[in-house]
Amino acid sequence: MTTLDPATIRLHRTGSGPALVLLHCLGMTHRLWDPLLPLANKYTLITYDFPGHGETPLPTGAYGVEDLSDQLAAVLRRENITKAHIGGLSLGGLVAQHFAATYPDMTDHLILADTTPRYPEPMREMWVTRAAAARRDGLASLVPNLLKIWFTEPFVAADPPPVRFVRDTLSACDGEGYARACEALGAAELRPLAPKTTAPTLVICGENESDAFRNAAQWLADNIRDARLEWIPSAAHCSVQEQPERWRALISDFLA
Repeated sequence: MTTLDPATIRLHRTGSGPALVLLHCLGMTHRLWDPLLPLANKYTLITYDFPGHGETPLPTGAYGVEDLSDQLAAVLRRENITKAHIGGLSLGGLVAQHFAATYPDMTDHLILADTTPRYPEPMREMWVTRAAAARRDGLASLVPNLLKIWFTEPFVAADPPPVRFVRDTLSACDGEGYARACEALGAAELRPLAPKTTAPTLVICGENESDAFRNAAQWLADNIRDARLEWIPSAAHCSVQEQPERWRALISDFLA
């Protein structure tokens, strides 16, 4: 695996108050979190792009979720941030899981959205297939099917700004950057870390998610001590873009 250089990461900070680090999902950038900008009146929102996504360059070799977690720790140390609330969606949620269990002294509260500690076998194989398709054909070829996973059917049909944002961001994502993140997801096994997580934890999941993610949300809530599980109606995988008002209300209440 590759040690990921923290110097390649450019942090984006907005607001004032306690630090709230938000980690994006596969194929996105830090702009995924724009719907949460109203929270900047209470928190310092901190976002950045994962390797091979947006403005962060592709690393020299393969990496795992644990490498992304270690990179986050190094970036926070660089910025003299000793403790922060950590939140992540999907890929970002796996990184957040690893970070909270591995760096408990740096983790205040933990928010895990539409994520899993380990993908079931058919999905682990799917990541290999999807990585190959991204390398061969680019992301644009995958976007129509991905939108059906990320959003509810009526939301896609209406084609509002969040759907257009996701479509454009996925289409612009580097194929190799996406493929390496796919491989990191497929290899992840974080279930042993759940009992080690001591931070107060909020688990969020869209009610229209796939069974795999719904089951994972329940598993996380059952295996992380005192975790709280909240379902978001009329939302699928990209719940923060489809139901931002509900997200803002949940986070405000959880971190208050």
